[in-house]
Amino acid sequence: MFILSETPSIANHFINELRDIETQKDRMRFRKNLERLGELLAYEISKELEFKDIEVKTPLAIAPSKTITSDLVIITILRASLPFYQGFLNYFDQAESGFIGAFREEEQEDGEIKINLGYKASPSLEGKEIILADPMLATGKSFIKTINALLVNGKPKKIHIAAVFAAPEGIEYIKNNLKEIPFSIWLGVLDQKLNNLSYIVPGLGDAGDLAFGPKL
Repeated sequence: MFILSETPSIANHFINELRDIETQKDRMRFRKNLERLGELLAYEISKELEFKDIEVKTPLAIAPSKTITSDLVIITILRASLPFYQGFLNYFDQAESGFIGAFREEEQEDGEIKINLGYKASPSLEGKEIILADPMLATGKSFIKTINALLVNGKPKKIHIAAVFAAPEGIEYIKNNLKEIPFSIWLGVLDQKLNNLSYIVPGLGDAGDLAFGPKL
């Protein structure tokens, strides 16, 4: 598991602005900071991808270099993840994309959170490396339900689970429920816990509402 905030960098500044209740009033900045953190995590993920040696012809000579050979699909969970997803697409601009409409219902009588998938669109995932992007990893249930739903489109080579904020409970849920496919977890920050409503603490609130406005 990789966590950006464990090393002092500009990522800490972007995370601070996402949390701050005053800065959150600027929706454009909120979306831009999600996009920036997507770019930073994309850079870190790129270090784990497959490359091949190539030669590039310049006006003066031939330059040895490397290029990515990994076959990538970026899957985003609507709606809060759209700016975060854009950060990954800015760097992996030739990757295919998939989209999941996931939302959680009100807490059930047994205290469980039910995740519904209202929309799913994805290319073939067979043998590909998947980046599953959602800025909030709370219970982890939407990630697991999304992955299980996507497996009908093929078994990926590896899954990179990417989030800005995560709770330890969600990390454990993923580790306990994702056994068949190799995966890595990439975070902006690992927060303290979930509260009794399954929101991340200290977190930042509802990322979708902060990015795009309250939903009816």
